[in-house]
Amino acid sequence: MSRKPFIAGNWKMNMTVAEGTKLITELKPLVKEAKCDIALCVPAILIPAMTKAAKGSKIKIGAQNVHWAEAGAYTGEISADMLKDYGVKYVIIGHSERRQYFGDTNDTVNLRTIKALENELTPIVCVGETLEEREAGKTEDVLARQLEFGLFGIEDVKKIVIAYEPVWAIGTGKTATDEQAQETIAFIRKRLSKMFGLKDANRVRILYGGSMNAKNCKGLMAQHDIDGGLIGGASLKLDFATIVNYDK
Repeated sequence: MSRKPFIAGNWKMNMTVAEGTKLITELKPLVKEAKCDIALCVPAILIPAMTKAAKGSKIKIGAQNVHWAEAGAYTGEISADMLKDYGVKYVIIGHSERRQYFGDTNDTVNLRTIKALENELTPIVCVGETLEEREAGKTEDVLARQLEFGLFGIEDVKKIVIAYEPVWAIGTGKTATDEQAQETIAFIRKRLSKMFGLKDANRVRILYGGSMNAKNCKGLMAQHDIDGGLIGGASLKLDFATIVNYDK
């Protein structure tokens, strides 16, 4: 089944308004003929300015988190309504850094995912194992658990994007081999098939999120089950355009 490729950038806690505007302005003509969907998930405070900068281009602006409540005493959080006000389409949920530093769990990932779907936002739900878990042979157990609890109660999995991010490959410069990435992402799709049925699982886009860059993107994107990338460091520079245009 054909799935449209999707390249999403994650700026993390980087960029000022001026820096981000400059980058997007330079990226726009470089990606205008791209055949994939494109998103840049930026810090919440930059969403209005980056939305303005990306106007008229193929670049959609996404967020890096969303809270599960509609409103309330949740200092420092951001609601789905706030994101929708600025036309946000995508939101990253459960990134390993959120799990590691800010207490996100499979349960809170589930709550955030449900709230995003309720508000017609497309969740980019992150799953992945640590180096210790991989070396202990627990990769599939970890991923199965993250999927089972993180997607509990979801009715239409086709509206979700999954990002496989091996924690050991994020920000380290290490990357899974093309074969390792394909094997693990194929397991994720197989697990989704068990949970939601083969037809729906085959329509879910699964991204690779472990240090994809301009040099390795073609090999990774050639794999049968890899539908795109969740790009960290390379999304902060013009190399992002090379990844978006991986097929050229």
